[in-house]
Amino acid sequence: MQATCLLVLFLIPQAHANPILILGDSLSASYGMEQDKGWVHLLQKQSPEVTIINGSVSGETSAGGLRRLPALLDSTKAKRVFIELGGNDGLRGFSPKQLKNNLTKMILLAKDSGAEVLLSEVMVPPNYGPRYAKQFTQVYQELSSEQRVTLVPFFMTNIAIHPELMQADGIHPNEQAQPQIVSFIRPWLIDTQQPSE
Repeated sequence: MQATCLLVLFLIPQAHANPILILGDSLSASYGMEQDKGWVHLLQKQSPEVTIINGSVSGETSAGGLRRLPALLDSTKAKRVFIELGGNDGLRGFSPKQLKNNLTKMILLAKDSGAEVLLSEVMVPPNYGPRYAKQFTQVYQELSSEQRVTLVPFFMTNIAIHPELMQADGIHPNEQAQPQIVSFIRPWLIDTQQPSE
């Protein structure tokens, strides 16, 4: 996943209730397409009752997300945080132990701010070997149990197997795949959204 220094904030002025922060990498940052074609923007268009803030950056690692999260939490006052990070850690062969440490700190920071946390499962390509892939996947399962956060199944699982839904690099979903991602993610992020107190 190539690095692109972008931080895109999608804000609908009339929607102020229960801000949702998306903290992800290129899979959530509209990599390879116009920003308004990406799944986060499409989800916001379908859900004007909430504010969705896209804090995703292409090429982001768990360490980078951890560095940026405090400022994002402070500026957005998010009530729900969806963490979709780790793919770049895996592609670079980083230690699953360090990945878990970074994700743990992010979860605790979000919880301390009063936000509900949803953690996206992330998987690495099979060519990284079954042992590493298993250790990598276990990080998310362990964190869901240990930190009592909702584990959202990886939204790329049923997309990556269809070449027509992927960009030429074989890593990123294309424009055609974005509505499918919205359909998959919406029940987790929006349909369970609690009304304002």
